Amino acid sequence: MAIKTYLQAISDGLREEMRRDQRVFLIGEDIGVYGGAFKVTQGFQQEFGEDRVIDSPLSETAITGACTGAALMGMRPVCEMQFSDFVSCAFDQLVTVAAKQHYRVGTPVPIVVRLPSGGGFSGGPFHSQNPEGFFAHCPGLKIACPATPADAKGLILSAIRDPNPVLYFEHKHLYRRIKGEVPDGDTAVEFGKARVHQEGSDLSIITYGAMVYTAEEAAKAAAEQDGTSVEIIDLRTITPWDREAVLASVAKTSKVIVLHEDTHTSGFGAEIAATIAEEAFETLDAPVMRITAPDTPVPFSPPLEKAYLPQPGDVLAGIERLAAY
Repeated sequence: MAIKTYLQAISDGLREEMRRDQRVFLIGEDIGVYGGAFKVTQGFQQEFGEDRVIDSPLSETAITGACTGAALMGMRPVCEMQFSDFVSCAFDQLVTVAAKQHYRVGTPVPIVVRLPSGGGFSGGPFHSQNPEGFFAHCPGLKIACPATPADAKGLILSAIRDPNPVLYFEHKHLYRRIKGEVPDGDTAVEFGKARVHQEGSDLSIITYGAMVYTAEEAAKAAAEQDGTSVEIIDLRTITPWDREAVLASVAKTSKVIVLHEDTHTSGFGAEIAATIAEEAFETLDAPVMRITAPDTPVPFSPPLEKAYLPQPGDVLAGIERLAAY
């Protein structure tokens, strides 16, 4: 298995699926000649041509609407929102049209919306959000949030092949920072199957995306500090999400932190916490704890952004508090 960055893994998955299936095409702002804002699609237009790697106008509504129409005609479009924040412009196309089309008339809508998301680079309130919670509320949409290069490739393959609209959240801060083994060939990762990132016995952290590594750093510090053994569950996808894996981990450790980068109120962590309270209350030895960003826009200022985003120190403090409960 080759060692690749998170960005290379996404690029490889897209390229392999385009070679395998002629119905797959890409559309988005600056993805062709320029190769994408983050260079995920660099060289694609030269290989696949302008008909399959399409530079679009600056209209997320038009991009998503075109993809929905193409999917209804049998194509497999993958569109890119240059930043996940801009998906709000396409909200109606996604939640009113694409998400409900199968319920209305039984036709599949196999579109993938790539959404570079998250903070960590001082992008401010319009280029740093994690809007997955908006769409997790909408039946008919699937949501992937890969944390590792292997999952980044495996989930993009599964997303393209899925007959449903899929929102694929790729964390910008992981693009070139995270490297890992990526299997060759067809390595599609099943939606709704969590991954045990780290085994543990004293406390569980349920998370996804970039926060997997924040949890890992905090867990390492806790182990070195007083021997606390932390289990980390990487959800991989949040719609659907792996209830069985989460509940099994909670039953094992009896204490749980739900961690995500999105804001606190009505973030997806609330759904996880409610499910644990409803279905695993008897196994708990402490209240379910949520560690999230505060309910404010993402700051531009680097020190303020660091204070805004959950840090390993914040998670370590939560681990110490729950361990002592």
